[in-house]
Amino acid sequence: MKAAAAILMLLLLIAIVPIGIAAQWGGGAGFSIPDWELKWETSGICDPAAAAEAPDSEWVQVDMHSGRPAAPAEASAAWLRFPLPVTGERNPALLINKVTGHSLKAYVDHKLIYESQNLMNDDERKVLIPLSGTEGHSWLYLWNSGGGRSFGIDGEITAGNYGKLLAFYVKQNLPDMVIGAAFLFVGAALMGCLLFLKLDFFKGGFFLVLVIVSFGVLFISYSPFLPVILRIPDHWTQTCFDLALFTLLPSFTIYFEQIFGAGKYRLITKLRNFQLGYSLFCLVFLIVNTLLSYRLDELYRIATVDFLGLMMMAQFIYLLYVTLYAAFKGNRDAVIFSTGFSIFALLSLTELILYYANNSYHLQWWKWGVIVFVASLILILGRRFAGNHEQVLEYSRDLEKFNDDLQRSEKMEIISELAASVAHEVRNPLQVTRGFLQILGERSDQKEKEYLQMAMEELDRASLIITDFLTFAKPGMDTLDRFEVAEELRHVSGVLVPLAHLQGGTIELNLQNGLQVLGSTSKFKQAFINLIKNAIESLEEEGRITVAAWRSGEHIIISVRDNGEGMKMSELAHLGEPYYSNKKKGTGLGLMVTFRIIEAMNGSIQFQSKKGEGTEVIVKLPSAANK
Repeated sequence: MKAAAAILMLLLLIAIVPIGIAAQWGGGAGFSIPDWELKWETSGICDPAAAAEAPDSEWVQVDMHSGRPAAPAEASAAWLRFPLPVTGERNPALLINKVTGHSLKAYVDHKLIYESQNLMNDDERKVLIPLSGTEGHSWLYLWNSGGGRSFGIDGEITAGNYGKLLAFYVKQNLPDMVIGAAFLFVGAALMGCLLFLKLDFFKGGFFLVLVIVSFGVLFISYSPFLPVILRIPDHWTQTCFDLALFTLLPSFTIYFEQIFGAGKYRLITKLRNFQLGYSLFCLVFLIVNTLLSYRLDELYRIATVDFLGLMMMAQFIYLLYVTLYAAFKGNRDAVIFSTGFSIFALLSLTELILYYANNSYHLQWWKWGVIVFVASLILILGRRFAGNHEQVLEYSRDLEKFNDDLQRSEKMEIISELAASVAHEVRNPLQVTRGFLQILGERSDQKEKEYLQMAMEELDRASLIITDFLTFAKPGMDTLDRFEVAEELRHVSGVLVPLAHLQGGTIELNLQNGLQVLGSTSKFKQAFINLIKNAIESLEEEGRITVAAWRSGEHIIISVRDNGEGMKMSELAHLGEPYYSNKKKGTGLGLMVTFRIIEAMNGSIQFQSKKGEGTEVIVKLPSAANK
């Protein structure tokens, strides 16, 4: 059930990919403004009247393909102007693709028509400006200020109908919300599964849940969907983004450590401890900066963007090396993990490098790396659930076998004690009775002699049963000798050949020489007399018994195969149990004795049979050639 849930979550993430790709490559909803004029502002004062009166020599022509010009060192803001587009729409608007800085203001005839304050730590975002009520006016002035790092407008400015631009904007940015919500759903579902697991499994899966949920919050808070569509203040989304990032990095490293260990020189453990400490430091810095009304934004950005980004790059390189090395060693989970993590790390590293090389670069491909990476984590989790399920089944089978062995051992112990007691108490009276019957037979007439002979035969049969009882009760080898298997099997075969002929069958031998085992020759012969005799009794017309012996490694394998009537699976399951026999007058003691003798010689016995096709008994004994 848990493995199926993991697979469903994986399919959910995969299904999101085409949605995002379709949105990324969707068409526009208006026409582009090809160029505009830019003027740097050094005074830091937003005065649209002064900007409008500035001479044309202070304005620089910029087109949408040339990229954002670098700001002079003394500049703290920039003015942009262009003629108001004639859209022919009842509800016109502008969609600016990329705006960087702290704030953006739009003026028409020195009148403020749009204002966006406290943009997300100078990060790029889209801005949708309504132009209703500006008909008949000529120029639009945009004021864009920064915190000393970067500001300006980059990329495309699109004019069109407000509703169409808003729909286009939603289409482009909604996948981030969908993917983020999917991650939150997957995390919640996994957390629900973890609540039913033991503490060890819960601890391992909990950090994976934190990783997935953190990625979900990153997707949602990174998307410009929230501030534009839902009007959520930028600092709120920025705070959620930072909190998710501070949670993600140490959680991911802890989960990574659980899979691959502490690493060489315990570097992964040291990295985990450092990240925990640094995340706590950044959390405290976030609280202080918030209480000071974001007056420490520049220092906060250095700590949480610049330094943290470089640390992430170093971490990705090191962890990528660890995963590839583990995958090279043949770990299947490591192969899956390294594949997903390699795609994520390579995309993230590439984008981080491009971002630090060009401040106008917009991070976008990392999210697809995240989807692949999280999919690999869920796949590993599904494999672990399946492995745990198989392990539980194996433990259940082992426990059942252990219980069966224990019950059989207890039964054998009781029967052994009973057999030894009865055998000793009954054997002597039987021998005395047989002696008296033999004496009476010498003095009786012919008719009485027949009856007395039948009585003595039954006493002899009872004596043989008692002998089996004693052997079963005490199967241990009184004296251990090294003997040739082939020689003893030839002797057993010679004894039983006449019985086989009477049954209409033959005995064939296929024995290797030089096979030696350690044990009692008399009990060894007793065990195989029982096995071959059972095979003879199962023969039908043109019966054949094949006795083979060969060496296999450090063991001697002995096979007794017949083409008799065979047995059903239900009959095979009861072989060796007390008093079980499929013969009319059988007691089951012979086969029980055989089991006990083979067990006492540290061997094993196995039966293979099919009804109507015959039976094969395979005995495996340790070789004594090197002892």
